[in-house]
Amino acid sequence: HRIGIETILFDYLEQGLSAEEIALRYSTLSLEQIHAALAYYWRHRTEIDVYLQAAREHEERMIREQERHPSPAVKRLYHLIQQRHGAATL
Repeated sequence: HRIGIETILFDYLEQGLSAEEIALRYSTLSLEQIHAALAYYWRHRTEIDVYLQAAREHEERMIREQERHPSPAVKRLYHLIQQRHGAATL
């Protein structure tokens, strides 16, 4: 399963995880691959920061869109929760 560079960098930059901690989190990545991704980031920081900001904004847009227009499955789950607890909202 593919782990994108943005995933590694969010863990490193925003969560403060070390390369070793990231390797423990994603067993499909070697420590060497993680260090290579971090080295690439530091060599191309300006461009990668722009990419990461765009990725963040895209994620936020997708979350807002899903909240405004939930799928039928999500609507059904909300309905089931509401039936069980009587207070959930869409």
